[in-house]
Amino acid sequence: MEIQKQSKQQQQEEFALASVTELASSSTSSSRSDSQSAPVIARFSAGNGVAVLRFNRDSESTDSISVDVKTAQLSKLGPLQSVCIAEASGADTGKEKYSTGVTVQFRNEEESRAFHCAFEQWKKKDIVQGTLLPNGAVTSFKSKFEDKIEPSSAKMYFHYYGQLLHQQNMMQDYVRTGTYYAAVMENRVDFIDRVVVDVGAGSGILSLFAAQAGAKHVYAVEASEMAEYARKLIAGNPSLGERITVIKGKVEEVELPEKADILISEPMGTLLVNERMLESYVIARDRFLVPNGKMFPAVGRIHMAPFSDEYLFVEIANKALFWQQHKYFGVDLTPLYGSAFGGYFSQPVVDAFDPRLLVAPTISHDLDFTEIKEEDLYEIEIPLKFVASVGTRVHGLACWFDVLFNGSAVQRWLTTAPGAPTTHWYQLRCVLSQPLYVMAGQEITGQLRMVAHNAQSYTIYLTLSAKMWGPGAEQGGILQTSSCKLDLKEPYYRMSQPQAYAMAQDQQPTPANTHTGDD
Repeated sequence: MEIQKQSKQQQQEEFALASVTELASSSTSSSRSDSQSAPVIARFSAGNGVAVLRFNRDSESTDSISVDVKTAQLSKLGPLQSVCIAEASGADTGKEKYSTGVTVQFRNEEESRAFHCAFEQWKKKDIVQGTLLPNGAVTSFKSKFEDKIEPSSAKMYFHYYGQLLHQQNMMQDYVRTGTYYAAVMENRVDFIDRVVVDVGAGSGILSLFAAQAGAKHVYAVEASEMAEYARKLIAGNPSLGERITVIKGKVEEVELPEKADILISEPMGTLLVNERMLESYVIARDRFLVPNGKMFPAVGRIHMAPFSDEYLFVEIANKALFWQQHKYFGVDLTPLYGSAFGGYFSQPVVDAFDPRLLVAPTISHDLDFTEIKEEDLYEIEIPLKFVASVGTRVHGLACWFDVLFNGSAVQRWLTTAPGAPTTHWYQLRCVLSQPLYVMAGQEITGQLRMVAHNAQSYTIYLTLSAKMWGPGAEQGGILQTSSCKLDLKEPYYRMSQPQAYAMAQDQQPTPANTHTGDD
């Protein structure tokens, strides 16, 4: 990807394109007679209160096609070609607006992906009089949360966490709840006579822990209907409840009477970042926490390693066999086989797996909640580099996370690692539809890229490559590469499935008792 210019404040961003051709307008009086088929510059910028995309023949040209990013739609026509449709105004038309469309030709697929990603991010930006809103700022008409999150997703999210059964599911994760309790009680020195804000308080259990540890006052901020249950639970524990105030609302919108010495929260989702609550945690830090205040947790760490699991690979691949039927009630289903196959491999697998399936030492990526900016969570890129421990087929990348409670007295980690006591987060695996073949000592490289979307989750882009090994490897290149795109919002929950590696040979089903008919 070639980005010609990108300011530190993300006020302007430019991409070099192969070509841009304007489509014919439905209004002949306002259509442009020329087409920009020569190499052009696409520039995103913030001006006059809106995010604007302009296509120029070069970076200095004033002859341009200009579109409002907020109202524009960008769709792919192919790997290297897209179409952008929007209401626009040209430099030669003054204030007159018209419906316009342009086809955009990219030089390679990486630049196409980068441009689409930038388009979606500029579409989400908060811009007031040409200036991006600072972290945590709340406009008088629309909160930052509402502007970046799809309303239907937010509605389902708050409905889910507004139910006691889901709170019970989390509270009964004794690894999770017990670790939080230990981290707070072992660090009473951090809580005694301190003001605490519980971000996304849920049932209020963490607020009650903070009060037990001697907090002067706790503000429990909860946006869902669970706030009413929290009030009831806290009122039922009056010795603690007299120091807890439940505030119903989003941390992006509510106001508190005083600053906090400590933030406590459980903002982690699958793969740490799912549900995008880490952004709310960071916004709460910027809005409410005193300088050098404590955060429980303070650091998140994503761990990654390649894995080999033939049983899982075959299980996923076999799901699409249904679509290979040529005479399903007289209908040939095979035209959809390829789409179904790709769809099953676009689902991250959430389960608890045996760590013996890992085929290389792990690497990790840290997110420091005390320092990270909200915008840094919009897109996370992690370079990957492993050395295979064994010769095998690599079926994908396994991931899990830890968080650190960096108390003044005791540092305590909460881990979701394979082989450790299982949590309700389990682990996550990204499975490649085309496995890699590696030998012991061979280097595996690639990238894990996670791009936030407005359904409160991330699109995952994974690439793994096997490099040449043995004598002369330093002069060699890439032997194999495999990539996949997955939606973290739509995982395959496999927790109830029996794990093949745990099944003894004499437990394997025999042909006599194996059902082979169509279901």
